[in-house]
This record gives sequence, C-alpha cells and structure tokens, in this order.
Amino acid sequence: MRVAVDIGGTFTDVVVFDEANGSLALAKALSTPAELARGVLEGLTKAAVRFGEVSSLIHGSTVVINAIIERQGAKTALITTKGFRDVYEIGRINRPESFNPRFRKHRPLIPRENIFEVTQRMLADGSVRTPFDEDEAREVARIIKEEGFEAVAVLFLHAYRAPEHEIRMCEILRETDPNLFLSASHELSREYREYERTSTVAANAYVGPKVSQYLGDLERRLRDHRFGGSLMIMQSNGGLSDVEMARRQCIQMMESGPAGGVVGTMALCEMLELDAAIAFDMGGTTAKASVIRRGEPSLAPDYFIGGYNEGLAIRIPVLDIVEVGTGGGSIAWLDEGGGLHVGPRSAGAEPGPASYGRGGTEPTVTDANVILGRLSPESFLGGEMCLDRDAAEKALREKLAQPLGVNLQRAAAGMLQVATAAMANAVRHVTLERGLDPRDFTLVAYGGCGPLHAASVAKELSIGKIIIPNAPGHFSALGMLMADLRRDYVQTLFERMDDLEMFQLEDQFRKLEDEGRQALLASGIPPDRIVFERAADMRYVGQEHAVAVRMPANAGDESARTEIKRRFDEAHELRYSHSAPEESADIVSLRVSAIGRLGKPQLAQIAPGQTMPPANSRRGVRTVIFEGAGAIELPVYDRAKLLQGNVIAGPAIIEEVASTTVVEPGDAATVNEFGHLVLQLNGTQ
Repeated sequence: MRVAVDIGGTFTDVVVFDEANGSLALAKALSTPAELARGVLEGLTKAAVRFGEVSSLIHGSTVVINAIIERQGAKTALITTKGFRDVYEIGRINRPESFNPRFRKHRPLIPRENIFEVTQRMLADGSVRTPFDEDEAREVARIIKEEGFEAVAVLFLHAYRAPEHEIRMCEILRETDPNLFLSASHELSREYREYERTSTVAANAYVGPKVSQYLGDLERRLRDHRFGGSLMIMQSNGGLSDVEMARRQCIQMMESGPAGGVVGTMALCEMLELDAAIAFDMGGTTAKASVIRRGEPSLAPDYFIGGYNEGLAIRIPVLDIVEVGTGGGSIAWLDEGGGLHVGPRSAGAEPGPASYGRGGTEPTVTDANVILGRLSPESFLGGEMCLDRDAAEKALREKLAQPLGVNLQRAAAGMLQVATAAMANAVRHVTLERGLDPRDFTLVAYGGCGPLHAASVAKELSIGKIIIPNAPGHFSALGMLMADLRRDYVQTLFERMDDLEMFQLEDQFRKLEDEGRQALLASGIPPDRIVFERAADMRYVGQEHAVAVRMPANAGDESARTEIKRRFDEAHELRYSHSAPEESADIVSLRVSAIGRLGKPQLAQIAPGQTMPPANSRRGVRTVIFEGAGAIELPVYDRAKLLQGNVIAGPAIIEEVASTTVVEPGDAATVNEFGHLVLQLNGTQ
C-alpha cells in the first residue's frame, strides 16, 4: 500500500492506494492544530490503514507556513559577516505603495539584538579577503549557548561561492552546544542576493526545531503502530524528499500541501492531453491558483511569505502558487464604513463554521452555501457530519443581514460575490500578471470547496471549460502519490553569452547533475530511473531581473549558443510581451532538477452509459438560490453512480462524499472515461 496524508487548515485528507488491486480508499478527518501528528494518526485509522503493509507514506503539512505566519518559531540567532548585521532588517529598498502612509516593511523573524557578527570576508570570486577569526567565533558561540538560543542561522557574504567559513562556524557551534539546530546558507541557496539568502536561512532556522520535533513525533507514533515503510515529505517544488533532508531543510515544506494539487493537475493534463491548465484549489482556509503549460508548472522567481508588499523573501525553488485567504471557513465581516469583506481570518477546524455546530458564531462561506441551498446539511461529508442550518442563519442574520438591512439570502449571495472576486484575482496573478490570457486555459477545480465555486470564478475570467477531477476533496493528497523524488540545485554563474566557452557551461551543468545523481542514489533510486531537467536564469545585458529558460540536454557546442539565445528571447517575449533578439544576454544562474521516477497509481476507466444519467443516480430535488435567477428547484445527482458519457444539464447539483459540484443554469457537465466531470460554460469562449 502507498498512502498520502495532506494536513489542511480545516481537514486532514488521507488517500490509500492498494497496488495489489489498484483500488483507492479515501478518508477525511478534522485537523488538530494543537497536535498535528495525532490528526495524522486519526486520519490513517479512519481510512483503516494496515500499517504493516504500507510501503511508503507521503506527507504534506502546513506546519512550516503556519509557524512563520503566526510567529511561533524557536528563539533564533543569526551569525553574519562583520559589517553586514543590518542586511536582514534593511531588505530591499522598494515601496510598492508609495502614497500609503500606513505602509510597513517586512518584519524580520530575528530581531537585531539576536544578530551577531564575526570577522571574515569572502569575495565574489571565492577568494579570501579577510581570514576567519576563530577566537571571535568561539566567543559568539559561547554567548549563544549562555542566552539559551534553540536555533542558529549562519550566513557569510558570498558563501554561495565559497562556503568554507560557514562550515567552520557550524563546527564551532556544534562543539559548544550539540543541541542547537543549525542552518547554513550554502546548504539552502547557492545564488547571489544577500538579503534573500539571509531571509531564507533565517526562516529555515526559525522553524527548524518545531518541524524536527513534529517529524520526530510523527515517526515515533508511526513506529508504535508497526509502520515499517519509508516516510517521504512533499516539497514546495512539487517533488518528494526523505525525512532526514526535510528535517535539515524545513523551509522546503512551506507549500507542501498545495504542491500536491499542482502535481495532480500535471498528471491530469498528461492523461487528458491538456496543453494549458489552471490548478484552482479551494479548501477550508484558503484558495490557491497555479499554472501548468505544456505539462510543466510555473516556478516562482521569488516567493514572499505574507505577500510582496511586506512579506519575507524566500529564495528556494518553489511552485508559482498564489494564495488568498478565501476558503470554506473564511469569516465574513463588515468594516467601519459598512463594507463587506470575506477572510483572510478563518474559523479553521476549531471551532469551524457556525453550521458545524462546534461553537462557531461567525458567518463563513460554508454557512452562506448552506443558506443558499448549495450545500445539503444532511449530505455533508457523505452524511458523516450533519450541518446546523439554524446556526448558520443566526450567524449571518446577526453579523451581516441586520447591520446591512438586507434579507438573509441577499447577505449570503453578497458573501459569495466578494469571495469569487478575491479568488478570480488569485488566478489573474498567475496568468495576466505573467503575460498569460486565462481564456486560453482550462480550469481544474478541486479541494472541498473548489467545485462549489468553480463556475462563478471561471465566468469572472471568461474561462469556458472546467474539469472537476475524481475525488476533488482529496485531490492534493492524491497528487502526492503522483510525485517523484526530486532535488533542485542552483549555482550562480555570471557569464556573457557572447564570451562564454560552451564546454565550460556544459561542465558546470554536469557537476550539478553529478551532485543530484549521488543524492538520489543514496535515497535508493536506481540509476535507470534518474532524469535531469536543466534551466538557466538569463537577462539582457544591463537588466537587473532574470527569467528562467529551459536549457538543451547538451550545451557543449556552438549550435547550443544560438538555441539558448532563441529560447531566452521567446521566454522574455512571453513574460514581458517584448524581446530584443539583436541584444546580448547574460547567464546569471544555472539550475538542475534531479528527478527519481517513482511508480504511480493508474486510475481505471469507468463503465460507459447513455447520455441520460441512470435513474439510480438521482437523489431528489432541492431549491437553490442563484444570483440573478432567484430560487430554482433543481435535481441532485450522486456522482458515484454516474457513468461515462452521462450529460447533466444545468441547473443541477452533483454530490459526492467530500465535495459538491454546482452546475449553473445554461451550463452542462459531461462525465468522461476516467470519471472526471467536464463542465462547458454557457456564453464563454
């Protein structure tokens, strides 16, 4: 058996794939924020997992991102080159909102008084300008031990080129206090840009003790249940790592849950031969969007925890996922002027939406869906959890409808309109702001709430086609089973393309590939299942920022020089809508992804049927209120009983255990051969 577990803000999802018979078992349990490992075990027990028969368990978690956002990390020190103590606090001299008097820069995870300097200095070419002062380093290590720090981040200038001083500093720290969690910048990022490297290593050290403790607790609990397989961790780059690497490079887990959904969308694109898709994931706490083109996901050039304006910069390979605080548990509220807002605050799993009946009193998106008839109180989670409609009505009436002077249904519809606008903006961030037209894409909607709102979001963006995959409520966890073991390597290399010796470029790529090969062989991947992907960050001469460009498999001859420049011009044209083929270009950094191919579940096709859905798929009728159309009595279908070729004309509701799909008036849903729902929207192209 292979198992995937995805911890979300509201629910923990479990998918169990039995390789013997090809079957999938699904389970959903409320997350336990205070004790995440317990929630994992509860989900596995609920799925009736036979621990002794599990060959691998893949895990994605929000523990890293939550610890940073909530500022619940360890007491952390930062050691840096003498004279560069303030790099972390100064950051970049950019002000996105020039005329906003309330604008605030990023707030560092490590305060200035916890930043220490050591005399040493490397130059950008790797040579030593100032030798490493060991006596000073030992004194700093003594102070750190005496003051009770739990973690230390080490960043010396230009260590991406020559890490010897960082390595020696870590040795001294271990000699002084073996219990410290240590993080050196060269282990995480070998790219230039000192602020981004500082911010990355600081964040890794800050969450290190908590993540290490969590993973250790999870391993211990699994062993207690006689689990003997391998525990693998989903990374933000869409690949898997072993648990030991995850303990050292915790920051790689930052977007591990959402990354599973993107990997699942990639597999779906391959299965259905989709050239361009938008992965749209709406769960209980947030909604996420990402783009897949020609089978490949977009990687973010820079990632900011908390948003670009005042977020913390993280410089690691991470999928380009834009997230907004709009999920099923997002709370609606009124500002001082009576304006309606939804999120980013969420009711989470405890107490949850008012309709959960667990003590929540704030109106949420889930409560609005109950009031409008889009969610059935009796069928929620397959009937396992009954929703309290009266509690939902009370929350909306007291907090929204009465203060606004509108009826209950209008307040609920207004909530969904605001939520739709926010989610559509997330999609615009990964399409229009990247030079892409969303109308050229198919929307793949998943997460517990994704199918509920997919049609509204798509129409806001003039997207004409939606795919609701099988088991959308568990799709991120299912996507983890489709992931491969992956290591990403980046090395800064400033070279003018016109002057570069191509054999030197090929030699640098091969060095990075050899490093990746050794890491994957050590993880048990056979040589014939190791593949590499090459890329480089490039820019025109005189530019500051670079774009990532796919590199040919062999860059060692003169023909590759012309091909690389052509690819760069195309990438620049796509990103910025202009290019300059006659201008010279620089290579800034080289990138190699070492991928160890793993076996993946093969989903069986479902039985064919007629155009009309079978009679036993009808669950009855329900009254649903649509904006602009009023109350409509429509049929409700059981998705598990639909057959290949069935066409459901809107308006209709399609229910399944962990999700509900709304087919709006004028739209139509068709069941394809794999059981996915393909929605064609009326009036869009």
